[in-house]
Amino acid sequence: MTDNQICELMKSSPQEGRRAFFDRYCSYVYAIAASKLKSCGSREDIEECVSDVFAELFRLSITPDGELKALVGVVARRTAIDYFRKLSIRAGRTVSTDDESTKDIRAEDDVEANSERSELKRILLECISQLGEPDSVIITQQFIYGRTVREISSVLQMTEAAVHKRSLRARGKLKVLLAENGVEEV
Repeated sequence: MTDNQICELMKSSPQEGRRAFFDRYCSYVYAIAASKLKSCGSREDIEECVSDVFAELFRLSITPDGELKALVGVVARRTAIDYFRKLSIRAGRTVSTDDESTKDIRAEDDVEANSERSELKRILLECISQLGEPDSVIITQQFIYGRTVREISSVLQMTEAAVHKRSLRARGKLKVLLAENGVEEV
């Protein structure tokens, strides 16, 4: 379903439109929230952040003028950063510019290694997206977010056996896609 179709559905049937909007962007918002909160938050904190992102998005008047993904990304990042700050303050952690760890500048090879890891992640995510749905969702939820087959099956409304079988097939396809992109092992 395209962004324009989702916006039109929101006008004609707000509840169905919101459901379609949520289904389309849930994984995207979860990925943003998890990346910002993984160092200080629990799974519940991440899920609460995702809920707040969608509450904010539903509060806004969404129009089909532009791409919704950009709006979703901005709201998700800002909300996740706010959560990060709140959780860090609650845990009593603050980051100072005079902190000893910021004084130690990493060696050039660390920069190169970080760059290589970043490129590998980009290729991996691109290959996962090429799997199509629901395979990309299954792989993302299973290996990036650590969800069980049972949890994934309830979200996708599929049997556990179907999720398991699709996961096996998707991993095989992913291995081929990664090899085509020059990645032998992950």
